[in-house]
Amino acid sequence: MNSGQSNSLDASTQSVGEVVVSIKDVDFSYAPGERQILSGLNMEFRRGQVVAVMGGSGCGKTTILRLIGGQFTAQAGQVLFEGKDIGKMTSEQLMAARRRMGMLFQFGALFTDLSVFENVAFPLREHTDLSEALLRSLVLMKLNAVGLRGARDLMPAQISGGMARRVALARAIALDPPLIMYDEPFAGLDPISLGITARLIRDLNNALGATSLLVTHDVEETFEIADYVYFIANGRIGAQGTPDELSRSADPFVRQFLDAAPDGPVPFHYPGQSLAEDFGVSI
Repeated sequence: MNSGQSNSLDASTQSVGEVVVSIKDVDFSYAPGERQILSGLNMEFRRGQVVAVMGGSGCGKTTILRLIGGQFTAQAGQVLFEGKDIGKMTSEQLMAARRRMGMLFQFGALFTDLSVFENVAFPLREHTDLSEALLRSLVLMKLNAVGLRGARDLMPAQISGGMARRVALARAIALDPPLIMYDEPFAGLDPISLGITARLIRDLNNALGATSLLVTHDVEETFEIADYVYFIANGRIGAQGTPDELSRSADPFVRQFLDAAPDGPVPFHYPGQSLAEDFGVSI
């Protein structure tokens, strides 16, 4: 696919709306005194956009998803969803907010004892009182959107990894959420499945008028479908911009990531004692 043409076409066919998620001056660590995972983080995710969050392993990308979903609470700052502070919500308010979020977990996380149909039907059964006839129609529509209506009676063990990811995507959009979050949606996929999944993310976001937040390492496919990209480094925004802007960037951090260079601002070694201290010798 031609990345320039793809992004240009997508940007022209959708309008960017209000801020759906806003992260303001957020600090987070898993326990007092432990390493700071996020520090003074500021981000915005607007309606109609596909926004990617990228960075090296352990930089805090998935933690951002957990903060938005209310699994964790920031020690400082605010995480706002549709203008409301996630960290100050009651249990009931948080559950109501989560019903307006779709989540595609890494590797799909399908219920292995439920059929493809029942996996997609699960959130509808849990959160609505729809009749069986209407529920069936909605599930088949979602499966048709990801090209798997014919696989509705199969079990997860009977489908490929790429198909399982597409079933999980159908489940994530079952309730037509305004926010869809993806945790490494391209991990472990073959090139064909990867391309199909990427286009589905873009096309479904456009069709739903939703906001899609991608946590991913895959540069090529992400740059083809994303409207905006944040690079995380050392718990902060290392760089940000449109894919075209970042592709032309001379910033050392951006170039290290895009060029897959082992040496640069992001160190290879995890912080720790020196070799001399660990081995008790002079080096």
